[in-house]
Amino acid sequence: MNKCDIGLIGLGVMGKSLARNISNKGFNIAVYNRTSAKTNEFIKSIEGESSIYPTYSIDEFIESLKVPRKILIMVTSGNATDQTISQLQTKLSKGDLLMDGGNSFYKDTEKRIKEISNYNKNNKNGEINYLGLGISGGEEGALKGPCIMAGGSKEGYEIVSPILNKISINGEHGISCSYFGKGGSGHFIKMVHNGIEYALLQAISEVYDVLANGIKMDTDKIGNVFNEWNNNELGSYLVEIAATVCNKIDDETNEPLLNMIIDKAEQKGTGRWTSQSALELGVPIPTIDTSISSRNISSLKDERLIISSSLEAKKRIKKEDNNNNDELVKLLKDSLYCTTIISFTQGFELIRKASEEYEYNIDLSEVARIWKGGCIIRAKVLDKIQQYYEDKQEYNNLIINDSFSSSLIELEDNWRNGIYRIKKLRIACPALSSALDYYDSYRRERLPANIIQALRDLFGAHGYKRVDKSGIFHTKWE
Repeated sequence: MNKCDIGLIGLGVMGKSLARNISNKGFNIAVYNRTSAKTNEFIKSIEGESSIYPTYSIDEFIESLKVPRKILIMVTSGNATDQTISQLQTKLSKGDLLMDGGNSFYKDTEKRIKEISNYNKNNKNGEINYLGLGISGGEEGALKGPCIMAGGSKEGYEIVSPILNKISINGEHGISCSYFGKGGSGHFIKMVHNGIEYALLQAISEVYDVLANGIKMDTDKIGNVFNEWNNNELGSYLVEIAATVCNKIDDETNEPLLNMIIDKAEQKGTGRWTSQSALELGVPIPTIDTSISSRNISSLKDERLIISSSLEAKKRIKKEDNNNNDELVKLLKDSLYCTTIISFTQGFELIRKASEEYEYNIDLSEVARIWKGGCIIRAKVLDKIQQYYEDKQEYNNLIINDSFSSSLIELEDNWRNGIYRIKKLRIACPALSSALDYYDSYRRERLPANIIQALRDLFGAHGYKRVDKSGIFHTKWE
């Protein structure tokens, strides 16, 4: 066979879709999977796509690639990625490129880049390049055009960018592929992307809960509500597909499929990493944090069944007066929009802080731009976010962006009243509530942290600062 333009290792869901995408864009691609049966199964399923070439050993795979070799690793993050790199690096030559396209923790990417750098110092075959690629879009996006966030070797990115640009989604916003800086910057941005996704999904679920269990609205009508909201400022991929899942009927029961799905939300770790990273960097992201906790609560199904019985939780959910339904739907819409703004605000603040701390020099307007296409959290609000960061010489919290601050001020009463009405129904709304708490706290000139400092000084002699003079002070309180 002819030498291939690029190689891909790992034929899971994303790997298979990306391989087909690369092939469909006119590139010859070699594929390899540790299990040969999986390779054969994939090749059989794509019969007719002749520019995808199967290989059955690492040596055969390496030999099939044009120099400089470009290798995309799509195996499970963690040990499997490390093992794959270890298998490959001794067989590579000067200028070859390894790319990790999995959901790797950015610190693992930093570690691997350092290890590759140390390896290069003693590598007689010459230096090899390494990229961490954050890839968003799911199975369909990987096939039709994902959003790609690259970090690591700039030289390596320039080698492969013609292919990455070609396979990424290309829309009015441009190509959803960009290089963001050294080290694990690409995977850091993807991690935060997933954290924002957690918050948005939780907020949507809370609105759905009120419509379904507070108002007792039929599922198809809830779908119509989401569909209507998607045509205004709340327009986003997640709101769009919320309408889709609400309108799906189960073939077996002829009931809404949503009603047949167990209420236990799973997670793969990227949300938890976002919270951990925010704690390390001292960046408040309460809406993302509480969304992770909410998934943890959902997973305790057996315990919830016992507690629900003992506390008579079903009897405690009140039904809204039908005369107020339209009003509550409007309050929910405004609450969801404000929470969307706050969720993105928290995510961008985390990226901004990491960029400063780790010297990534990330262009936040470019992050907003590429997130407008291909990725799971694409939304209309990203237009305003991109514009804000393009116009500003210094980055500030998004809630002082004129277009957002005016919306938050205008909708604040509805947001607050919406949460009040939800609480009267005795329905939990941690994402909507935490977003409002973040807003209320951030705009306060003075918070009650003074008493926290006083208490810490009393029991631990930690000291405190004063408002009227400089220095650290300690008081003998008792």
